[in-house]
Amino acid sequence: MRSLRLSLLTASLLLATGVAGAATTNTVIPAGAVQTATQLRDKAMADDTGYKIVESLTTEVGPRLAGSPADQRGREWAIAKFKELGFDKVYTETVTYPLWERHSEHAAIVAPFPQPLSLIALGYSAGTPKGGLTAEVVKFDSLDALKKADPASVKGKIVYIGYRMHRQKDGHDYGMGSAVRTQGPVIASKLGAAAYLLRSAGTDEHSRTPHTGVTGFTDPKDAIPAAALSNPDADQLERILGYGKPVSVKLDLDVGFNGSYTGANVIGEITGKKYPDQVVAIGGHLDSWDPGTGAIDDGAGVAIAMAAGKLIHDLPQRPDRTIRVIAFANEEMGLWGGRAYADKHAAEAGKHQLGTESDFGSGKVWRMSASVKPEARGAIEQIAKVLQPIGVAYDTKRPGGGGSDLSQMHGKGMAALSLTQDGTYYFDYHHNANDTLDKIDPRELAQNVAVYAAFSYMAAQAEGDFGSAPGAFAKDGAED
Repeated sequence: MRSLRLSLLTASLLLATGVAGAATTNTVIPAGAVQTATQLRDKAMADDTGYKIVESLTTEVGPRLAGSPADQRGREWAIAKFKELGFDKVYTETVTYPLWERHSEHAAIVAPFPQPLSLIALGYSAGTPKGGLTAEVVKFDSLDALKKADPASVKGKIVYIGYRMHRQKDGHDYGMGSAVRTQGPVIASKLGAAAYLLRSAGTDEHSRTPHTGVTGFTDPKDAIPAAALSNPDADQLERILGYGKPVSVKLDLDVGFNGSYTGANVIGEITGKKYPDQVVAIGGHLDSWDPGTGAIDDGAGVAIAMAAGKLIHDLPQRPDRTIRVIAFANEEMGLWGGRAYADKHAAEAGKHQLGTESDFGSGKVWRMSASVKPEARGAIEQIAKVLQPIGVAYDTKRPGGGGSDLSQMHGKGMAALSLTQDGTYYFDYHHNANDTLDKIDPRELAQNVAVYAAFSYMAAQAEGDFGSAPGAFAKDGAED
């Protein structure tokens, strides 16, 4: 009995001090894995695999509007590229979404000073009647002002909001820019507006190149014509409005919904040798808007993730856990691929070791943040030490959202990082005709690959987990 009492006392003390019990075991990354990750980082910094991948995608496929003929070509390209790179397993998962098509768009000021306007229709916009639509323009200074508007002042008119974005390293002005683009048309429609115009959600100042993007319409019956003006054309419209005379604009948008479409997420895996059913999830979205070739948004993200997987594949031994690279379908018009993936894999949230997506261009990664369990913070610090020499600072106070599509899996409980790229000039080219390969600096892209390869490998080799479990991070404040 005395022996039993001592054993019970010893067990109690161990539990109290945190020496025993899986819940208090710290996650650590073995020294050998840290060394290999450092070597991966250095190799990636001098490697051009990522650039060759995005060059291939933007040259051989070009723009990849979701649901267009190029959508299918993009999927075929991704399947072939995963196989060419040597991924152990390549497969697709279907994604169904509304089909929206663009055929043409034209606009002009018809009074008081007739002249053409450079603009582009927004995703899920309705088309205008045959022959176009002409109406008076009513300007609002902000989204809040529009929300408070008297419907009588809006009914039958073209609503215009001129919010101007400015260059920021973290791109935070896009929060309001995208809100004006997505919410504005919906509010205007409810107030009885005939159509909606906005200053493009972009930061280029001297180019008559408008930026497209999605609206918040979810039902074709509610949609009205909606389009974005280039910055110089928005300036011109505002100058003319400043004369105090009624301003009329004619819109002719041949766009609109056309049923539904079934595409797919394309997935490539490097199979883990020890825990093959546990995955480190990385990726980018395969679709793009149609004016450019989708180089920075998001060919670069797909290339970064594919190249990181390739570098890990080329190690002498497979990682302990599976590296899963996901080329998501139709992110641009509502995170359809990300939501489909999260719905399909929600029950497997606990098997997602750690994840994040690249979807902010190809500028250097300069900041890392994480949403993980407290016992995994030490492992995140180990990752941070490997990334610090290539310019990545660890922000311990910010959550990690997982990037655009993988934010949906983070919402189901996947532990996540945010790897913030330098977006100072990203919104000069975002969603417009200038999103082309020449905007990618191969050296900066290589730094991104180095970050993704090093963190993915370390997460795969970690002794312990990062806290993924159903619902684990539902209220951590990470960005969507």
